[in-house]
Amino acid sequence: MSAAGMVLIGRLGLGAIGTAGWRPAGIGGLTMGADPVAYAIAAASFGTDRQVDAFSVRKESKDHGTGRTIEGNFEPGMAVVVVEDVITSGGSARKAAAAVEAAGGIVLGILAVVDREEGGRAILEHEGRAVVALTTATKLGLANR
Repeated sequence: MSAAGMVLIGRLGLGAIGTAGWRPAGIGGLTMGADPVAYAIAAASFGTDRQVDAFSVRKESKDHGTGRTIEGNFEPGMAVVVVEDVITSGGSARKAAAAVEAAGGIVLGILAVVDREEGGRAILEHEGRAVVALTTATKLGLANR
């Protein structure tokens, strides 16, 4: 969550979305790990021809306030990218994507900062999800840790 890290992740994430050919209107994922990633990419998109707004997916809806599972800039029919800080089992991305689809959103794909290479990406892809990771545990020298 450093300023430099947010700028770097925002730029790299926005570039990866473009390379994947996705044109989302929104970006978000399961709070809290996905939040800084989504916000950084949304900020990096400002002033470009690919502006994308951010949202957060709650782990469970609250029984007070708005009572929504998805907070922020989201509405039914919106094409979105679900983000993750780290893919391990794929569970958080699956939960966020399911919540988005249940609320009427269209998930274009999953973007992760790091794929820990522990099977989560394969599970998501087996379910028909397109997955892009900015880097892997192996590339970071973190494999088997």
